[in-house]
Amino acid sequence: MSALAQLVEEDPALVVRTDAETGQTVLSGMGELHLEVAVEKVRRDHRLELAVGRPKVAYRETVVRGVSGFVYRHVKQEGGAGQFAHVVLDVEPWDPDGDRHGGFEFLSTVTGGRVPAEYVRAVEAGCRDALADGPLGGHPVTGLRVTLTDGSTHVKDSSEMAFRTAGRLGLREAPRASTMALLEPVAEVAVTVPESAVGGVLGDLAARRGRILGSTARAGTAVVTASVPLAELFGYATRLRSRTQGRGTFTTRPTGFAPAPM
Repeated sequence: MSALAQLVEEDPALVVRTDAETGQTVLSGMGELHLEVAVEKVRRDHRLELAVGRPKVAYRETVVRGVSGFVYRHVKQEGGAGQFAHVVLDVEPWDPDGDRHGGFEFLSTVTGGRVPAEYVRAVEAGCRDALADGPLGGHPVTGLRVTLTDGSTHVKDSSEMAFRTAGRLGLREAPRASTMALLEPVAEVAVTVPESAVGGVLGDLAARRGRILGSTARAGTAVVTASVPLAELFGYATRLRSRTQGRGTFTTRPTGFAPAPM
């Protein structure tokens, strides 16, 4: 990292950061050629072998078809005070804005004081703990609603810790009884090219699993708008320059997540 820090100090157009979600060290610059020169400089000046590749994208997992009445009992007895928590959970898809940004909602319909309020809050905290890694690949889970519908306590062994553990472990098990889907980040791409290059650009976007949203033309120039998975956009700048003899440009903006092929 000291070599990268020196590189950034010498060239302010470069930025180094560690992606908290993927764990990768990411070097950003003004283009692929700029980055290639920077990496070669580190290799030459510091005699380091760098493993260079595409940045990883931040996938998500979500519930497509949930489960009702999922029962989880947390019972632990190892001398002295034990742990007991019994919860019944409904898990269902939840996408209030319809944009696949998802989120998480927790509700309780428990009646009769079968689960005291402080334990309900502990179950919610445990469920939120479980969202950090899903069953498909350890990606964060989003787009679901969890409803605590029932449960029971033990007069001596129940505690907030026991119910938090039940919420966490219960919500890790419930998705395995549900239908889950992997989500990938997508971006809206606006590509500006000469009209003569539109056909090639459309074909290339289709090969990148892009979904064409529209196209407009004015004064010999066309603007093609498409929704493209972020994972397919790495290297696109070089490809676009090649297809348009350097006359094509594009902009991107993140638009959320969409189902990824599995």
